[in-house]
This record gives sequence, structure tokens and C-alpha cells, in this order.
Amino acid sequence: MADLSLRQLRIFVSVAHTGNLGRSADALFLTRGAASQAIKALEQQLGVELFERRAQRLVLNTQGRQLLPMAEELLAREQGVMTLFRSGVSATPLRLGASATIGNYLLPTLLARHWPDDWPLPVVTLANSYQLQQQLAERALDFALVESESIQAGLVRQPWRADEMVVVTPPDHALAGQTVPWQALEQQNWVLREVHSGSREQFDHHLAPRLNRFKVVLELGQLEAVVRAVQAGLGLSLVSRLACEAAIRQGWVGQVSLPHPIRRRFSLVHPPGSEHLPQLQRVLALLEEA
Repeated sequence: MADLSLRQLRIFVSVAHTGNLGRSADALFLTRGAASQAIKALEQQLGVELFERRAQRLVLNTQGRQLLPMAEELLAREQGVMTLFRSGVSATPLRLGASATIGNYLLPTLLARHWPDDWPLPVVTLANSYQLQQQLAERALDFALVESESIQAGLVRQPWRADEMVVVTPPDHALAGQTVPWQALEQQNWVLREVHSGSREQFDHHLAPRLNRFKVVLELGQLEAVVRAVQAGLGLSLVSRLACEAAIRQGWVGQVSLPHPIRRRFSLVHPPGSEHLPQLQRVLALLEEA
């Protein structure tokens, strides 16, 4: 039997997470035919089928589910070996994802003050927490810093730091500067982040169930745009204190004090097997330092 190759395992892991040969081939810069041949060769070498073919999707069968964690660990250890014997600018940059609050208000300082001098700066992808987790599952990112409390099954979460959510109002709003009961927020217009974002998740979980009537008048994909829309008088919003602290201090928006604070936790999320990577251990250490 021919030796297994890391290339075959890399393609297998990608297809296991995407369920689609075309998407995996594009992510790995291969043709669809080359990816298909690699999967067939791997199955022939092992003497078993690894996927069930369902319409346009490939779904892991029992043998495939048994192979997946071992393949992920081997690929992680391969990357660890390569990193161990690389140094300085020759090392491959890490692929880092960050959700909006973290990417805009924490990541620049983190990279400037705490990123190791002997590492190249990472290749950064900014997206919402849901999109980042999809990319992690497809192995398009090495790890991501997310603000969502909902972590996709099959990904590993490492808690990082706390964050406070704040209700902000237009500066001349009747509720600005007040401590109010939940019902005072009913029948208000709201400007919110898009569905699947971490900030929207907090509104849907903590505020929406307490409000009998409310109206979402605008959804925006950028935090700064949300705060400016509130400043312009379009409605209230629930955003991270990181995103609105300067605007509150300048008097551009008002703040409502709630019956009790709404807090969440930022996390580092990565695919299984990555815990064996020396880079991940160093990233965790610098996050603790930061």
C-alpha cells in the first residue's frame, strides 16, 4: 500500500468541513478534479469509503468520522514542526480572524504592543462572528477572536476577556442619562447590527425577550455606522462600550442605565487539533498579557 500523504489528509479535512469538493478545491488552490482524485486515492489506500454522497454534498460516514480527529492532529503537528524550524520573516503569517468590536477597537493595539517581534504580522480577516466560524470550519483561518457566545459545534473555544454592552440614545432623547426599567425601552426604534453578529446576538438574547413591542428601523454592518445613526436620531442601539465610549464622552450620544448590566465574553476560537500548535500557545499567552 502506498504511503499516505499530508496533502491527501489536508484535502480530506477540508472536504469533511465544507461537504463540497468545489469549495475545498478553491480554498486549497486546486482543481475540483485534483481534489476528487486525492479523496479517491485516500479511500483506496485505506480500503474504506470515507464519505456518503448525498446530492451535491459529501457527508462523513462512520469511517470518515473516525479518521477526522487523527487527520486534524497530524496536520496541526506538521504545522508545529514547520514553525519550530522557521524563524523571523521566513515564517508563514498566521491567518487571524476578528469580529467587528475586537477588530476595530482592540486588535490594532494588540498587534502594536504585544505581537512577538520575531513573527510576521498576521493576515487579518474582519467579519462577523458567524462568518468567522464558518471560515474556521473550512480551515480558511488558523484562529479567530470572536464576540459571540454561540460557538459552532466542532470548534474549540478559549475564553479571553469580558465586555459590557451599553444602550445608547440620541443625545436629546428623553431616556438619555436615566436609569430605567426594561419596559421603558418598549415602543422604541432600534438601529442594530446585522443578524449573526455578536452585538445583534446580545440584543436578541437580552433585550428582545423583555420587550413586547419594538421596531428595528435600520440594520448596519459596521459599529461606527450604528453609533452615527443613533447620533443622528434614528433610534436606540445596544453596542459594546468599546464602540460608544468616546461618543458618550463627547456628548454625541446618550446612555441608558439598565436594571442590571449586560456583559459578554470575547473568545479565541480555533479548529480542533490546533492546540498542538506552538503559535497558538504563544497567542494565548500574549492575550493573557494584553
